[in-house]
Amino acid sequence: MTRARSSGDGGILYLVATPIGNLEDITRRALRVLGEVDCVAAEDTRHTRRLLAHFGITARVESLFEHNERTRVPGLIQRLAAGERLAVVTDAGSPAVADPGFPLVRAAIAAGIRVESVPGPSAPIAAVQVSGFATDAFTFVGFLPAKPGARRRRLEELSTRPETIVAFESPHRIQACLEDVEAVWGERPIALARELTKTFEEVLRGSARAVRELLTDEKRRGEMALVLSGWTRKDRRGDAAEGAEQGMPRRSERHRRWDVTKERT
Repeated sequence: MTRARSSGDGGILYLVATPIGNLEDITRRALRVLGEVDCVAAEDTRHTRRLLAHFGITARVESLFEHNERTRVPGLIQRLAAGERLAVVTDAGSPAVADPGFPLVRAAIAAGIRVESVPGPSAPIAAVQVSGFATDAFTFVGFLPAKPGARRRRLEELSTRPETIVAFESPHRIQACLEDVEAVWGERPIALARELTKTFEEVLRGSARAVRELLTDEKRRGEMALVLSGWTRKDRRGDAAEGAEQGMPRRSERHRRWDVTKERT
């Protein structure tokens, strides 16, 4: 068992959320912490320096991104143990949530270093809020797999979950992704939130086919969050009735049989 030391016994690792588009969304606490820490570890140093300059903050900025994070963690832990205060930021949103930060957080906890969240803007939360789907329970799955076969299998796994599903997708893969969603989700409603909090913010709602038709070339850019409705009792009844008419097993049984088949190959 590890126990985080108090602030007087060593450094503090701050996970600071930054705007996902609208600079007005940054919190006063985030600005204070970024101005007080010894160093800001940033996913993109140029982007973060522009953000800090906009708010008149002078801070030492170092890089911490996907491809150097694991090699940088030991040195950062040593500095934190020596008493430094370090803030981690990403290009947008909350660190360690489908973004750099998790390996450092895990190492800091193991070393007994205090870790604090400075919460703020979050694309998954914003997307599910405006989707119109149930928010009492939802699952954020990060980015869907890039390869078509793996993406289709992942969607199949998620398709019978009762809660709302939230995922990220890149603009250059969104068309193929929506085709896979259409094949798995059918006419069940989805929502695609793009450019959240920015000037051209938009939420496209409807079936996957309808959303795909609405997503013109000029709209296929910027950050995108995909929100998929959960599998409801109505869906289960409809699927069971369809299966009975065609003499096929229910959807859940088909999934179980598919999984067993895959495990045996």
